[in-house]
Amino acid sequence: MFENLQDRLGSILNGLTGRGALSEADVSAALREVRRALLEADVALDVVRSFTDRVREKAVGAEILKSIKPGQMVVKIVHDELIEMLGGEGVGIDLHAAAPVVVMMVGLQGSGKTTTSAKIAHRLSTREKKKVLMASLDTRRPAAQEQLRQLGAQANIDTLPIISGQSPTDIAARAVQAAKLGGHDVVILDTAGRTHIDEPLMVEMADIKKRSNPHEILLVADSLTGQDAVNLARSFDERVGITGLVLTRMDGDGRGGAALSMRAVTGKPIKLIGVGEKMSELEEFHPRRIADRILGMGDIISLVERAAENIDAEKAAAMAAKMAKGKFDLDDLADQLRQMQKMGGMGGIMGMMPGMAGMKDKMAAAGLDDKLFGRQIAIIQSMTRAERANPDLLKHSRKKRIAAGSGTDAAAINKLLKMHRQMADMMKMMGGKGKGGMMKQMMGGLAGKMGLGGLGGMGGMGGMGGMPDLSNIDPKQLEALQKQAEAAGLGKPGGGMPGLGGGLPGGLPGLGGAKLPGLGGGFPGLPGLPKKK
Repeated sequence: MFENLQDRLGSILNGLTGRGALSEADVSAALREVRRALLEADVALDVVRSFTDRVREKAVGAEILKSIKPGQMVVKIVHDELIEMLGGEGVGIDLHAAAPVVVMMVGLQGSGKTTTSAKIAHRLSTREKKKVLMASLDTRRPAAQEQLRQLGAQANIDTLPIISGQSPTDIAARAVQAAKLGGHDVVILDTAGRTHIDEPLMVEMADIKKRSNPHEILLVADSLTGQDAVNLARSFDERVGITGLVLTRMDGDGRGGAALSMRAVTGKPIKLIGVGEKMSELEEFHPRRIADRILGMGDIISLVERAAENIDAEKAAAMAAKMAKGKFDLDDLADQLRQMQKMGGMGGIMGMMPGMAGMKDKMAAAGLDDKLFGRQIAIIQSMTRAERANPDLLKHSRKKRIAAGSGTDAAAINKLLKMHRQMADMMKMMGGKGKGGMMKQMMGGLAGKMGLGGLGGMGGMGGMGGMPDLSNIDPKQLEALQKQAEAAGLGKPGGGMPGLGGGLPGGLPGLGGAKLPGLGGGFPGLPGLPKKK
């Protein structure tokens, strides 16, 4: 979503950090570019103006121009102001009210209200163990009520039975009554939308609000609509009164201006963001993390949380045991590739790693996209069990059969086998006894460079040393780790990963990209993670 803005701001701020001293003219020139970048990203003009004014006010002070690293101070100011513009602290859905808590979903037609209602219900039932009832109030669109019923069945969420001829306000009242009788904790009202804001819609929303007395009124807005989304939020807030925003299609290739503008214009927090089509692809909106991503500082905390949700702890422990013995067959490689796909693919992981956002374009240019994972998994699945366990069996005739079965060619199979050989060799080195194994030394060195020397005592890596037990780290510890990483230079825009050589020389084994043993081999298989629910 923010890639264009990230690239522009990254290059502007890199120009500042590369200089020894800054004049007021340097800061003004950079801020002109920042202003242009934000306007191109479709951020509202008045929001851009106030943002650049606040940054200029702080950035031309004497303490900045005389500081040891003025460029980095300006980056910090831009970062802090971005967080402020996005809302400071993340705010979740407020359920602190007498049950059943009524959540009313409003928005225009096509913004994703019905799907988002089901996603929120799924999130509340799986994460917070709430009993949720969903009700569709869209009587004008015949398929709307049926769509919500099917989504409810798919996610195992209760939906209000449909009674034809009832008005939206009657359905709302019946839903609240049914939730009380059924012992539900939360009732979600999926209201009707229009292609544009009109008076009947606003009157209907006000009537539903009066009849159901919602605790939360969430405006669902498509983040790809740009400035229209800001006007929409303002209108709904004035007429109905909203308590928060949910932005859908944040995984799209839009410019991100709506997300940056809506919070500043309405003063209402962005509570959730939709990052995909699946039920689980709904995330809390954390201003600091979004600001980190926009400035190319990575988002280690979200990466760890995503890993904790998607990684099977038992499989991870079994993988660690095999790695310790230096064993790594093609089934293990396929497991690793699937784990990376679940976590957002190569691009998703790279975008969250400090200093690595710029690598995505280079990798795409080298043909290292997420389709590659699918092809490699198809090749492995076209092999027999014996071939996956012992790749040395793969001679010309077998490769010909596998290529036909997977829709690839012998060259692709040879690349995969080369990658596997190199990774298997790496596993042997990492599991080697010696001085505690290469993995332990590598992690210890990385922790030392980050100023995190005490990580070894946090346990969790089972003989591999240095990595914390992610299941036992609370969010505050993760925040502290992120800040320490940034202080050590890990999070600077354009900065490299210490211990991996800044620009990541070498190549992803067998693929011609960067050598990232933590990604290709052991990264998705970290033991010590909580089990999937």
